[in-house]
Amino acid sequence: MATAKPHTPIHEMRAFNRFYTNLIGALDYSRHLYVPYTLTESRVLYELAHAPRTDAADLRSELSLDAGYLSRLLAKFERDGLVERAPSTADPRRQRITLTARGRDAAELLDERSRESVGSLLTDVPAADRARLASAMRTVREILEDGRGRGTRRERHESAADVTLREPGPGDLGWIVQRNAAVYAAEFGWNADYEGLVARIVADFAQDHDPHLERVWIAEFDGRPVGCVMCVRDEAPGTARLRLLLVEPAARGLGIGDRLVAACVEFARGVGYRELTLWTNDVLESARGIYQRHGFVLVAEKPHRSFGADLVGQDWLLPLHERPS
Repeated sequence: MATAKPHTPIHEMRAFNRFYTNLIGALDYSRHLYVPYTLTESRVLYELAHAPRTDAADLRSELSLDAGYLSRLLAKFERDGLVERAPSTADPRRQRITLTARGRDAAELLDERSRESVGSLLTDVPAADRARLASAMRTVREILEDGRGRGTRRERHESAADVTLREPGPGDLGWIVQRNAAVYAAEFGWNADYEGLVARIVADFAQDHDPHLERVWIAEFDGRPVGCVMCVRDEAPGTARLRLLLVEPAARGLGIGDRLVAACVEFARGVGYRELTLWTNDVLESARGIYQRHGFVLVAEKPHRSFGADLVGQDWLLPLHERPS
């Protein structure tokens, strides 16, 4: 009689890897997800479209690719009109890679196929379990990232120093809508209702806002937007509302969310608002941690069904008449 294998972390991880590899492989095969590109080519296109750094050296490090192989792949992309290569503005010794319009179209097509593939998988998951699934997967990623390390202390410090906050330029408001929709669909399975909400919020700001009392910040890293937040007037007199805090997944861990919230708080305090409020959902654990660090207090919460999911909405409040200790 065979002895049952103990369920050690190694055993569980290997079992999960087999299960997930088979699951994703079946989805990829049935939908020809990467055609006409290989999996590695698709990964490079995705990084070029979403990662804050696009130097060849950063791509090689992020994707653990051989330097010669990556060079040949980028040369192929350049011949096909997908990328352009030039010396980095920050360091001429490094080579910066940027997508052409054709390359961005290709990356968006692959991204759309991936969203549809994952969406088809989530259709078989009960709505009540989707938030739990997303939270569990995020926990796995965070634990393994912490264990492996996310670059040296010096590298993280230098990356954080490269982030700048600026006012939105042409196209940035549209970027806020597109990235909010894509990120929350990928991470929580939210449907187009959320994109519609974000589009209305952004359109209202674009069409009618008081620049002295309302602002938008774009976090920029290596010449590309990687985060955003808004401060707008609330219906209650003397109250401002923080809205649409977002940090790109590839740029998390650099303190960008903290800097965006700090900018919003300081602006609201500086122009004379008495309090700053916000509405969020309990599944957004990282964002809630940022709000707490800046002194926001949970004042109300209520279950609701929105964006195709069962959620718990939360109202948070920060008095602005004195600085938190």
